[in-house]
Amino acid sequence: MSHMPVVIGVDGCARGWVFIRLEDGAFASAALHERFAEGVAAAADATVIGVDMPIGYPSSPVLPRAADVAARIMLKGRASSVFPVPPRDVLTAPDWATANERSRAMTGRGLPRQSYALAAKIIEVERVAAQDERVHEVHPEVSFRALAGRPLASKRQWNGHTERRALLEATGICIPDTLGEVGTVAADDILDAAVAAWSAGRIAAGEAVSLPSPPERDAGGRPIAIWY
Repeated sequence: MSHMPVVIGVDGCARGWVFIRLEDGAFASAALHERFAEGVAAAADATVIGVDMPIGYPSSPVLPRAADVAARIMLKGRASSVFPVPPRDVLTAPDWATANERSRAMTGRGLPRQSYALAAKIIEVERVAAQDERVHEVHPEVSFRALAGRPLASKRQWNGHTERRALLEATGICIPDTLGEVGTVAADDILDAAVAAWSAGRIAAGEAVSLPSPPERDAGGRPIAIWY
């Protein structure tokens, strides 16, 4: 009897990172980690780890990532859910004011404070991904759109929440009604981590699609893509 590999889906939250583990394609456990690296280290037996965080930058720092452009096209009507990744020199600025100034100089656009607030998490994932080829970028709204084959209601609405949970259950990913400490974080973070795990399973099975296809490459040749 064949078994599907262990895969992990991850989403950032206010208290760190939500990790959802699938075994044989079904929900196995959920965990909350303060640091992304800690959760990855605890998942040593996982074949693929899908995380909702941008990984990689094109060789030209002023051009948008092809992955983000493709995702916005796919999510027409909800394209604002795709985070426009600033150049790395912007993300590594010591404060928002400096980051905003660098962004205007490099791209002609300012940087919203909420975008800069994600910088630490992006860099945190980048450091791990550079050393661990199991880590892949996913985007929950892209994954849910692929699952549904149609636009969905906002995940912050009751209708959107129940739609997404039903889609996950149809794939065999049944999230328990109670999740202990993990169940105290925002519900949409849990749903996003779960569908990230679904995408990780597709990557492990060789069934995943990349945005763009084929992937863009960074200066070192590593693929830059959103997988689902």
